[in-house]
Amino acid sequence: MWIDSHCHLNHTKFTPEGGVDGALAAARGAGVGGMLSINCLIREEFAGLLELVKPLNNVWCTVGTHPHDAGREDEKSVSLEELITLAQSDAKVVGIGECGLDYYYNQSPQEDQQDCFRKHIKACLATDMPMIVHARDADDDIIRIIREETDGKGMRGVMHCFSSSPKMGHEAIELGFHISFSGILTFKKSQELRDFAKDVPLDRLLVETDSPYLAPEPFRGKMNHPALVVYTGEVLAELKSVSVNEMARATTENFFSLFNKAKLV
Repeated sequence: MWIDSHCHLNHTKFTPEGGVDGALAAARGAGVGGMLSINCLIREEFAGLLELVKPLNNVWCTVGTHPHDAGREDEKSVSLEELITLAQSDAKVVGIGECGLDYYYNQSPQEDQQDCFRKHIKACLATDMPMIVHARDADDDIIRIIREETDGKGMRGVMHCFSSSPKMGHEAIELGFHISFSGILTFKKSQELRDFAKDVPLDRLLVETDSPYLAPEPFRGKMNHPALVVYTGEVLAELKSVSVNEMARATTENFFSLFNKAKLV
C-alpha cells in the first residue's frame, strides 16, 4: 500500500462532478491506500477542505497558510492561538501547513513569509503536530528560522516536494525532518535530486504527488492525481536498491509514524 503524503483534492481541477470520486477510485485501484490533502488558505479554504475529507475513508487534511499567501491580510489575521485551535479541531486534521518560504516567486513580502513561518512552527511545537514545509530558493532562511524557533533541537515535519540543495536536505534530516519526493524525481534533468535521494535514510522517506501539479514521467505535462504516486515510488525504490513492495511498506510506515493522528479505517 502507498500513501500520497501531499495532494490538493480541493483544487478546481478536482472539483467538477465526480472528480474527487474518480481520483479516489483510481488511487485505490493503483494500490494507494490513503492520502493527505493540504490546506493553503485558512480563511478561504480550510472549512471547505475539512468538509470535503470528513466523509472520505483514509483521507486526511492539514491547516496552514502557503507562503504565496502569507502577505494577505485575512491570512495575517489568523493568530497563533486560532491556528492551534483549528489544528486540534478535528481528528481529520493531522498536520500544520503547507507553510514555509518561497523566494523564487516572492508573491508575498519575505518579512510576511518569515513571520507566518515562525507562527506555524510555534503551533507545531505547541500541538506536537508535524509541519509541512514548502521551500524554494530560501534554503538558508528555512533552516535558520527552524533552528531559532526550536533552539536547535529540531521538530517533526516534512520537506515537501523536495527540490532544494543536498546540503539543505541533510541539514533538515539532522533537525528531525522527513524528505518527501514528488514526480520531479522522475524528470530527466533531476539527476542531482536522484543522487541525493540515494543518501536519505529509508526511515525518513515519503512520496507525494502534489497533485494536480507535477505529474511524473511518463505523464509529465498532464494532470496529476494520487494514483500516480506509484511511479515516483518505483523510481525511489530503484535508487535505494529495494523492492517496490519494500518501498511502499517503508514510506507508508514513515507516514503514519510522522502523521501519528492519521488512523486507517
